[in-house]
Amino acid sequence: MSIRTNWRSVSFVAVNMACLDRFPSLLATWLPDGRRYGQEWIARNPTRADRHAGSFKVNTVTGRWADFATGDTGGDPVSLYAYIRGLKQSDAARALCDEWGLT
Repeated sequence: MSIRTNWRSVSFVAVNMACLDRFPSLLATWLPDGRRYGQEWIARNPTRADRHAGSFKVNTVTGRWADFATGDTGGDPVSLYAYIRGLKQSDAARALCDEWGLT
């Protein structure tokens, strides 16, 4: 059993760059009901009872995302992961580091 430490520092820049390198495939995993349209991933917002895709969009190049129905926005993959998983951004960055074995 491993114990996760909350004090471990994480480079958000490094984690975001690692995410952006594989962002389309991550989006397909994180938001599996979505579809790519140009440089955007359009999906239902998993944090609310969305019935149709359209108002929740993620730029597949920059990582910027927004839910135009609620006004929720973010500027990078870590903030998106935190948002859809209900995590603090630092915890989301650590979880992504753990997932990929980044130090």
